[in-house]
Amino acid sequence: MRSTILIVDDDEKIVSMLRRGLAFEGYDVQTASNGAEGLSKLMDKEPDIVVLDVMMPQIDGFEVCRRLREAGSKVPVLMLTAKDEVQSRVIGLDTGADDYLVKPFALEELLARVRALLRRKADIADTPDNRLMYEGIILDNDSREVLRDGQRLELTAKEFELLNLFMQNPKRVLSRDLIMDKIWGYDYSGESNVLEVYIAMLRQKTEEYGGKRLIQTIRGAGYILRGDS
Repeated sequence: MRSTILIVDDDEKIVSMLRRGLAFEGYDVQTASNGAEGLSKLMDKEPDIVVLDVMMPQIDGFEVCRRLREAGSKVPVLMLTAKDEVQSRVIGLDTGADDYLVKPFALEELLARVRALLRRKADIADTPDNRLMYEGIILDNDSREVLRDGQRLELTAKEFELLNLFMQNPKRVLSRDLIMDKIWGYDYSGESNVLEVYIAMLRQKTEEYGGKRLIQTIRGAGYILRGDS
């Protein structure tokens, strides 16, 4: 399967050059001409890598990267900057960028950095991630601890398993049958509304300190973990 790369840059010449070069190397290339459009595409479907310009109208690259990381995204970010200044690079790395490249740059160097980020991503994917984060919730599988906005949530074992399933599949609709199979098993013979009861309890605990609702009901389809209300 081809890796998908999203280019977010308002410089049409650079976008055109990168699109041609990356496509020639076999990548699936998507583009956005400003930070707001880039964020929209990232939230709709996450690519394998983001090539992100710093200086853009509406929302700059620093802010795009910051919002990505706050939302729990771990997509590798290669940041492009026209400023050959240490402070600019430091800000980019502090907001969550994985690497940076100063304009003007050679296409060959960008391709090498993209390959390196993809290798790093593959290495990380091979290592189980025992800490999940989404919209202020941190779930640690090693300590079995759950925090939301710094407040510890006291969950039962089944509530923890249910939240863990949602955290592993953010923004994905999970059917009732799938959840029952993963958490209770198809041979479960208890109360038919057990899932609804646990969803209600999990909502109560995750919203206890004023947090917005994240576990939402999709009528006729199931449940989804997502940040919009």
